[in-house]
Amino acid sequence: MVTICVDVMGGDREPQVVLEGIDAVLKADADLCVLAAGPEELVTPFCADHERARALVCTEAIAMDEHPAEAVRQKKDSTIVRACQAVRKGEADGFFSAGSTGAIFAASTLGVGRIKGIKRPAIAGVLPGPSGRQTVMLDLGANADVRPEMIVQFAQMGRAYSRVVLGVEDPHVALLSNGTEDTKGSEQALAFHKALAEEGPWFAGNAEGTDLLAGTHDVIVTDGFTGNVALKSLEGTAKYILREVKRMTGQSKRAAAGALLLKPALKELARGLSGDELGGAILLGLKAPVLIGHGDTSVDAIKNGTLATASAVRGGLVDKIAQAITRDAD
Repeated sequence: MVTICVDVMGGDREPQVVLEGIDAVLKADADLCVLAAGPEELVTPFCADHERARALVCTEAIAMDEHPAEAVRQKKDSTIVRACQAVRKGEADGFFSAGSTGAIFAASTLGVGRIKGIKRPAIAGVLPGPSGRQTVMLDLGANADVRPEMIVQFAQMGRAYSRVVLGVEDPHVALLSNGTEDTKGSEQALAFHKALAEEGPWFAGNAEGTDLLAGTHDVIVTDGFTGNVALKSLEGTAKYILREVKRMTGQSKRAAAGALLLKPALKELARGLSGDELGGAILLGLKAPVLIGHGDTSVDAIKNGTLATASAVRGGLVDKIAQAITRDAD
């Protein structure tokens, strides 16, 4: 039976939302156990009422506004640090948290450990596209400063993830830049392009920001700074559009009637962009699956993130990525 450690203190909402998400995932998956990391007054009574839940009692939590590396060093009994240690010790097979991305990255890199040969783990997410075609994008925020050889490794990991999770037989990779021409981009982007072009026929050249949701590429790679800005720009745009549609529908009966007809489609659009269906983003390159949820998360996102972590464990994602990287690097 797979055991996933869940950070009860992760996210911007109250811990009760996380506990409700754990309750939902235990009901959804009868072959799953959850190791709930949190303060004793929360996790002990909750686990006493749930047969397949065990408590990992922690006395500290890392806040979103704390310096990630310093917090990981200083708060040894925090939920994030203790959860990563539990995975390393074999007490859990994977870890899900909606807490501080930086803290999860630092703690899991040290605590869970990297796959042999991986220089730096990267955060990968799946973007929706037309007709259901999805695009893997990385790095979404783990590594602000990246060398060309790291971008190549991100591409290899992204290809492996696309094959294993999305079922794409031979994924092609594009580099996010400010134009599709090979000569476009900063000096750093040109160095990335040169390194990727030397790797093989799976490199498709540059992609623009308009390609992110176009479904034209299987994998898009970039540095963590650019990737994080791009992702949050997409999320902000989606929220703006949905908010404006809601405001405009309140201005007339005709608009309200039209909105009623569009409501199912708008809800589906919102779900696709929110990340709740997939539960979050995954840290690729670690010895065990580690998923990071959105800070402003929901019960469904906790459930889906935990289920996705368990699915990665059952599918042998880590071993397949290690094998794929070795194959692509040869």
